[in-house]
Amino acid sequence: MYRLSPLLLMLAVSFAVAQPTPPAADGAPTAVSVEKTPDVKGAASSDTDAAYEVKIGGLESRVNELKEKVFRSKTRLAILKESVLSSTIAGAEARILHRNEMGSSFKLEKVTYSLDGTPIRTLVDQDGSLDEQEEVEILSGPIVPGNHSLSVVMVYRGNGYGIFTYLRGYVFNLRSSHTFHAEEGKLVRVKAVGYEKGGMTTDLKDRPDIRFDTEFVDATRGARAADPASDAR
Repeated sequence: MYRLSPLLLMLAVSFAVAQPTPPAADGAPTAVSVEKTPDVKGAASSDTDAAYEVKIGGLESRVNELKEKVFRSKTRLAILKESVLSSTIAGAEARILHRNEMGSSFKLEKVTYSLDGTPIRTLVDQDGSLDEQEEVEILSGPIVPGNHSLSVVMVYRGNGYGIFTYLRGYVFNLRSSHTFHAEEGKLVRVKAVGYEKGGMTTDLKDRPDIRFDTEFVDATRGARAADPASDAR
């Protein structure tokens, strides 16, 4: 029986260790599994960008809708303005006057005028001058053709003397309304008059009342009447 020399034994062992690992039985290469840690920060950033773009898109859409609404509103206002101006230019005018025909037994303290439910003028007597004015212009200018309602409140205080001193304890709140029609090409003059109704047998405290005088004149004539200086030219 042969004995291998120590040198040959060492060479045999070295040769066995150096041999490569044999391939798999089917000849396929060894599968390598590589596991990649997900980039959580990058994914979150991507989602945030997408949400931001969606929000910006929604805001732009809403801004465009608002612009469209503003444009339509401006168009409607322009049409309405043109309609009102065309009606005004058509020539309908109104002149509203306050007239005081009360006797010395009644002193005018306050008057309030409203046109179509909107207050247009209030006069308050502070120094006695209001009661002394026989006629005061309340409104003068263009008006939309059609029907209009004039409402008036007149406040008088009794100013009796002699056997009528009892009137000083009375305050008369007179309220009345009047409907008039404004025609194109004409001026309508409406005069609200505070006066004493009845006769000598009517008790003084029952006399204060309001009446309305209405007349229509040509717009050109009305303009001259409203401007007394025009008669001098």
